[in-house]
Amino acid sequence: MTDKLQPARLADQLVERIKHMIHERQLVEGMRLPAERQLANEMGVSRSSLREAIQKLISEKTLISRRGGGTYVCDEFSWSQHSIVEPLRTLVADDPGYRYDILEARHAIEASTAWHAAMRATAADKEKLQACFDATLALKESDHPDLAAQADVRFHLAIAEASHNVVLLQTMRGFFDLMQSSVMHSRQRMYTLPTIFTRLTEQHEELLLAILAGDPERAGKAAKSHLGFVHSTIKNLHEDEARQARITRLPDENSL
Repeated sequence: MTDKLQPARLADQLVERIKHMIHERQLVEGMRLPAERQLANEMGVSRSSLREAIQKLISEKTLISRRGGGTYVCDEFSWSQHSIVEPLRTLVADDPGYRYDILEARHAIEASTAWHAAMRATAADKEKLQACFDATLALKESDHPDLAAQADVRFHLAIAEASHNVVLLQTMRGFFDLMQSSVMHSRQRMYTLPTIFTRLTEQHEELLLAILAGDPERAGKAAKSHLGFVHSTIKNLHEDEARQARITRLPDENSL
């Protein structure tokens, strides 16, 4: 693919287009951009031009790049990345089983964010929550389960924002950052299975309605129920994948 504009001018235009994409897709701090190849194809430019634009955005601290982990919208509160995420990232890398500890921690923390959101959500918070929930519905028939998973993340982070507790919010952002690398594949698979998608939608709606109604007990209960379902579903998907991997390693009966 060739780029007709002068490299510097094209990079500047790409910077603005990427910023527009971040705003349009409602990518918040800590969320990952599409893969480089995919993004270059979407924008109709070469990967080298895209890299130059991304480097400009990294320099101005709009984006952050993580070795082997992609490019993310930069988190303005860097302590959440270093104090919370990095030690846990090492644990997960050394032993993937720790991903379930992260899910268990989410179970406790999101019950709290939902409870506080029901108590404190402003009219603007409620409007954003409704918009984030509607976005998950709009992606129901999507051929891009990664976008559906991202919409799920935006909904949960909107709840954390509505809690008006910065520690809970930054902890949530850190956990979702870890989940991008540890369980995102399974999260995406959840959106390719109609029965699971239906359950997730029902659970999200109950969580939304509880917060809109200002009912903290109902909201906390809905969050616990939802995270329990997500935890068990992801665990089952991982077990199925491991089982299939073992089957593929079996010798062919004709070779015995």
